[in-house]
Amino acid sequence: MDTPKTVTVLGLGLMGQALAAAFLASGTPTTVWNRTPSKAAPLTADGAVLAPTAARAVTAAPLVVVCLTDHDAVRELLAPLADSLRGRTLVNLTSGHSDGARALARWAGEHDIAYLDGAIMAIPTAIGTEHASLLYAGPQDAFDAHHATLAALGPATHLGTDHALASLYDVALLGVMWGALNSFLHGAALLETAGVKATAFAPLANAWAGSVTEFVTAYAEQIDTGTYPAHDATLDTHRATLDHLVHESEATGVNAELPRFVRALTDRAIAAGHGADSYAAMIEQFRKPTT
Repeated sequence: MDTPKTVTVLGLGLMGQALAAAFLASGTPTTVWNRTPSKAAPLTADGAVLAPTAARAVTAAPLVVVCLTDHDAVRELLAPLADSLRGRTLVNLTSGHSDGARALARWAGEHDIAYLDGAIMAIPTAIGTEHASLLYAGPQDAFDAHHATLAALGPATHLGTDHALASLYDVALLGVMWGALNSFLHGAALLETAGVKATAFAPLANAWAGSVTEFVTAYAEQIDTGTYPAHDATLDTHRATLDHLVHESEATGVNAELPRFVRALTDRAIAAGHGADSYAAMIEQFRKPTT
């Protein structure tokens, strides 16, 4: 594959520094730029080249990786650099939304810039290890050409040619994370009322979370087919058990908003005729826009 021998990193916040450090560790010659040049000191000590301007940084490599605070900051930085970026591959690893990704893709297309939108599913300290997961969306040929270089950051997955996919996967996966963490915190608060430490609860919570992944796999197929056979438990059964969670929360003085919300969604699904279906039927409630 035609992989670049050099890379430029624009933006040296905690994540940007981690990205540049991973490229350097892989032996990739790396040019960096940041509005505050002093942030580059640890990187230049390891061999990075600090460009005096963003324009000089862009022209130093065929692959340009940008990681800033948001898409507005990316557009502000890159707009004057369109001519310098022409013919290069731009990889945007800035967290943002799908509308912003598509807008940047349109801008890049207008200026003959190959554009990959990305999402980092890792904290800075995990970058460059197998524990980091990076998602990319955009032209397959651009991803293939630079896959070997980008792999220095962590396992890389190409999601498809729609530039919005990286942002959509990002927020969807973060939703899974917050859902699981909020449920754990709620459970820890419940058990705390009986003197149980969170550290005692954690092993059982982790084991149960592993079991739940089997439901995810089974329900994903049901969602895609649009049929919800209740091989494990009906939604009516889930609804009855939710009453216990709400009751325990209220009786122990623990915040009951989360289980009440889930119960309310379940009531709507049952009212829509899904009482005998599996929990996967709840997808139809999440497809509806809020009013």
